[in-house]
Amino acid sequence: MGSVLLMPAVARAADWPERTVRMIVPFGAGAGADTVGRTFAEELAKALGQPVVVDNKGGAGGLMGTAEGARAAADGYTLLLTSQGTTVFNLGLYASPGYDPLKDLRPIVTTGILTNVLVVSSANPAKTVADLIAQARAKPGDLTYGSSGVGTSAHMSGVILEQRTGVSLQHVPYRAAPAAVLAVVNGEVTMGSFNAPTVLGQINAGKLKALAVTTKVRSVMLPDVPTMEEAGVPNYEVATWLGFALPANSPAAIVTRLNAELNRIGQSPQVKEKLLAQGFEILAPNSPAAARKLIEDDQALWLPVIKQAGIKAE
Repeated sequence: MGSVLLMPAVARAADWPERTVRMIVPFGAGAGADTVGRTFAEELAKALGQPVVVDNKGGAGGLMGTAEGARAAADGYTLLLTSQGTTVFNLGLYASPGYDPLKDLRPIVTTGILTNVLVVSSANPAKTVADLIAQARAKPGDLTYGSSGVGTSAHMSGVILEQRTGVSLQHVPYRAAPAAVLAVVNGEVTMGSFNAPTVLGQINAGKLKALAVTTKVRSVMLPDVPTMEEAGVPNYEVATWLGFALPANSPAAIVTRLNAELNRIGQSPQVKEKLLAQGFEILAPNSPAAARKLIEDDQALWLPVIKQAGIKAE
């Protein structure tokens, strides 16, 4: 009897897709994550032979769109762009996010990462991260760092720097990353850790000094800039990743198909080149199990950090 009941679901998975697939991007149009989502959507439509329509559902740090994706029918026709922010940070920032990423979603793949770069003004005498930490120790609580808001990767980069080094810093949130970067250039705030594309122009123009990147390995965009760990800060990593998921209980056959297609798309030279220009570095092909483990590991790392810092979404 059980096998008979399973037959319709198996048949549907085998025939999938028979119509348009919606890709929820839980951020506004034009954002870095939106560019990644649209790039994959365009290529995925070619692979599936059906339109893949991007549906931007921004708001509350990706909370609203992710909750909608988690509630969607588990039929393979609603694909969700996921991120470190929506599956990890939001669980610590919001008392009731409205979804559990590990129970309500079925991770498919992690596509790539954005690295942050710790920068100071060219006028700042610090030449290394050690110099900057020495400044902070000499003036506890006086040094400031900018970000584009509470709970962003720029904010978290500063929070974990405090916790890993024991220094005391002041967080200064701005409405958007460009304003925060300009504040560092002008010396209004001491430092900031921003997505690489946001600061590459100012670094190349000599307006900012890059002291370190926040990922485990050096960035291909700044190969001469050390990682935070190489610069002497232990157990430090901020790698803002993006991936894809389906609602929980989605058919395994569809998950397998999407994993293969999305991995293949990510490895294509034209996609790699296009997204690297946006600062997005494609990862090696990975499995749904690996994508799930990344969320689990990131939650284990970041939720205690957020709790210790007492951060809540504004």
